[in-house]
Amino acid sequence: MTRAQQLGVVIGLAVVVVLTLLRASDPQLLKQARDVTFDEYQRLSPRAYEPMPVKVVDIDEASLRAFGQWPWPRDRLAKLTDRLAEMGASAIAFDILFAEPDRLSPRNVLRDVPEIDPTLLERLPDNDEVFAQSIAEKPVVLGFGLTNEGSYLPPVKAGFAFTGESPIGAPPRILSATPLRPQLESNAAGLGHISLNPSDSSAVVRAVPLFLSDGQQLYPSLAMEALRVAQGASTYVIAGAPDLPDTMTAAKIGDFVVPLTAAGELWLYVSPDTTERYVSARRILEDGDMSPDVSAAIEGSIVFIGTSAAGLQDVRTTALGQNVPGVSLHAQIVEQILSGHYLSRPDWANGLEILAIAIAGCLLVLLTTFVSPVMALACGMAITALALVASWVAFAYAGLLFDPLAPILAASITHFSATAFRFLVTDRERREVRQAFGRYLSPSLLYRIEHNRNALRLGGDDRELTVMFVDVRSFTEISERMAPTDVVTFLNTLLDALSRHVIANEGTLDKFIGDSIMAFWNAPVDVANHPRKALRAALGMRETLARLNADDAFGFGATQAVGIGIGIHTGIACVGNMGAETRFNYSAVGDTVNIAARIEAACKEVSFDILVSEATAQALPGCALLEAGALGLKGKTTRTRLFAVAGDEGVASSLDFGELHRLHSRLIENLRARASTSRSLANAAKLKAAAITPGLVTFYGRITRRAEHFIDVPAEQESRIAE
Repeated sequence: MTRAQQLGVVIGLAVVVVLTLLRASDPQLLKQARDVTFDEYQRLSPRAYEPMPVKVVDIDEASLRAFGQWPWPRDRLAKLTDRLAEMGASAIAFDILFAEPDRLSPRNVLRDVPEIDPTLLERLPDNDEVFAQSIAEKPVVLGFGLTNEGSYLPPVKAGFAFTGESPIGAPPRILSATPLRPQLESNAAGLGHISLNPSDSSAVVRAVPLFLSDGQQLYPSLAMEALRVAQGASTYVIAGAPDLPDTMTAAKIGDFVVPLTAAGELWLYVSPDTTERYVSARRILEDGDMSPDVSAAIEGSIVFIGTSAAGLQDVRTTALGQNVPGVSLHAQIVEQILSGHYLSRPDWANGLEILAIAIAGCLLVLLTTFVSPVMALACGMAITALALVASWVAFAYAGLLFDPLAPILAASITHFSATAFRFLVTDRERREVRQAFGRYLSPSLLYRIEHNRNALRLGGDDRELTVMFVDVRSFTEISERMAPTDVVTFLNTLLDALSRHVIANEGTLDKFIGDSIMAFWNAPVDVANHPRKALRAALGMRETLARLNADDAFGFGATQAVGIGIGIHTGIACVGNMGAETRFNYSAVGDTVNIAARIEAACKEVSFDILVSEATAQALPGCALLEAGALGLKGKTTRTRLFAVAGDEGVASSLDFGELHRLHSRLIENLRARASTSRSLANAAKLKAAAITPGLVTFYGRITRRAEHFIDVPAEQESRIAE
């Protein structure tokens, strides 16, 4: 081990220790990133809405228009309660605070009027009494809010039983609550808190406390009380940790067992907001609207009463990024319990994530120092993929929440630190080679150059190359309709996507010429089967362009697709560093390059996107090639035989292409013989071609007009045709 390697290991391990300790301290930024990651999981796979006996009676805009602004007089709420009870609701839970006397009660309205007879006041109805009488002996649950003022704590209508150690100190603390009207409090079948995230500063509701504690007594949430009352249960059974006090693991209420966090919270697994969850309060209250569908929706359901009206500001944000009425989240809690679809983050999740950071960090440091940064990067990518896949699978199939972000981030920082050290200290010589050739060579070619210096011979060098030219069709028309900056953006998007296929197939990017690409294969080092790799690059460009057009990546709309022409030729060319002493370019020159450029230009005349020369076609046995005729190329005294590329070996072996190839051979024979059946054969080939590649349809649509390209011409006429 060299001194540089020793120093690299020490620095790398120090970075790993720092990152491990940072994750163990779990700063707020990491918590927020973890929450966002779990939100994204829910957005990718939200809980599906399933019809369940849970409904929200919504005091919506239509209800306010029909019955006036909020708050409503409580005799109207009494009527709403009576109607719901008549329809057979199993529980009626109000996500509404009843802390003050009803100011719209006739007794309260007239009390301050001068000279009113006190005996008259006593005879006037009191809406609070009317409401209290209405909820008596009905399965009604009222909600209470939290406050930091006073010392009022509501009575608890249910009993509690504990297993394991006492969990009394686990839930969030309740210091004081908003007092309810006494007659309402005493007549309600259940009382529950309506706070969804009292101890969380985030606007997004992710985990909701199902219980609160004052240190001596537990207080259930509105949703839990509604579920209890609906089942006619009288006791909550709370499971604590066997050897750990002030910790909750689960709560049993009636027939349902709900897994909880250590603090008595439920990870909310939300479904998208849907109108199927809501019934307008107007439809319940209006005498003439007792439709069967409303009665069927209410019968046997747990009903939550709340508001979605914008002016009443009871709006919460879910993990899906939707702004929904707060009352709907109480309903979703019960829906989630009834469905049995839960999310949980095991107690050992933090330890597992910390251990993963330490192990992965040490592995990356050793690989970067003693093997190669590339190997370390591959390992890092594998760790990233493994963390993402494992985390997603755990979420999707088991509802478990594991954070992939912290291990991935730590691995990235570790790899960057170790690679930066090696780059600065030990890879200076290789950097010089990479700086010279890294802009236009594939990674595999660079690796071979670095590890075999004899493979790189600079200067003029005659060798067999496969040369490709790519050009954008109708670029002048496209650019005339666009601003210069938009033209640059268009070209960058297109050329970047296309040139990737050259690099991926071990080609060398020679240059970009406006809207064109020049590339070649088999230099600066030997590339086996270079014509076939050039063909694969061209087919990849065809597929990529089709995808970009389908996705409207250029913003031209569905009616205007971008087209390209690709010409490929194989032959001897001179390749090497060319230019001035202080500024040069690694490029290829010669007749082979010129022919490739002319073939690309011939794509317009042939009406097809990929053409290869006969020399290239001979090096591509087994590929799906179709004779495109012999064309006179500019500057050539004889015509050049060209072939249209329909696909690779897989296409060539297909039954469709076999039938097309036989039709094509007959068509060529008829064109050479100037037979009258050429047009019918071309139409038949056009029908077969549509199933192979759409471009062949226009190819066959034009082929009969190019009959002269398939007729043998005496040698003395060849030069005149070319001119």
